[in-house]
Amino acid sequence: MPDDDAAARDAAEEESAFSHPHVAPDVTAAYGDHPDQVIDFYAPRTDEPLVPLVVVLHGGAWRAPYDRGHITPFADYLARRGFAVANVEYRRGSALPAQGGTAPVAGRWPDTFDDVAAALDALPALVREAVPCADLRRTVLAGHSAGGHLALWAAARHVLPADAAWRTSGPAPLRGVVALAPIADFATAEKLDVCGNAALQLLGGEEKFTDRQRYADPALLLPTGIATTLVQGRTDVIVPQAVAESYAEAAAKAGEVVGLTLLEEVGHFPLIDPAADACAVVAEEIAQLAW
Repeated sequence: MPDDDAAARDAAEEESAFSHPHVAPDVTAAYGDHPDQVIDFYAPRTDEPLVPLVVVLHGGAWRAPYDRGHITPFADYLARRGFAVANVEYRRGSALPAQGGTAPVAGRWPDTFDDVAAALDALPALVREAVPCADLRRTVLAGHSAGGHLALWAAARHVLPADAAWRTSGPAPLRGVVALAPIADFATAEKLDVCGNAALQLLGGEEKFTDRQRYADPALLLPTGIATTLVQGRTDVIVPQAVAESYAEAAAKAGEVVGLTLLEEVGHFPLIDPAADACAVVAEEIAQLAW
């Protein structure tokens, strides 16, 4: 458990990140029939004829109360820095007492993964209609927290087990992945009780966890061959630094170098807070891959 000072700092950082009004997209397009199967597009605030595309996957522990709305200021921030942005929504967990009490359960199996895979597969055609100035050859996948997990997972679909429905025949055409405080290693996350055992809930509880982990845990889906950078606050009490470090270590053992940018005196939420210096660092990490 975080100490009082750490908890107070985290609360202040969360309040700042969530204080910005939601920013409406320029275009919203559906990639499926469910209301959550949509992507919001933000056109770049620039006159450049062709710009990189950033695909954003929001966090919130895969739980229903946390939708893409809270990350729209971050999406707008990236658009103002010259990127085209696709903010992906996906199905999340709902309140099922049988799976953990009155709090919303994390994720849906397999729906959450179905949606992210379907969104990425539909993206090229949707982008051409919604933001034709987006250069699909310069696509960067970015995600925060649980969305960081989904970004890493989506970039690893070509190394999923052969019987996985989401497996692709080759790597996604990405310039890279920037995962922000990602839930990147499920075993470490469970040891640390990250987000109230959210990873355990995502995979369907203790009986299903081990069988499904190999289909869902980014730390087991290495190497990907795709440039990957993790950005992590050292004072993050939501998804501690140890989770990102564990993923980076797993990548190294698999023969892959993963960038790990550690930010001093930064917690979980400044990474997506346009008012925070950490957000500028994130934008620069994206730019390093995109440009």
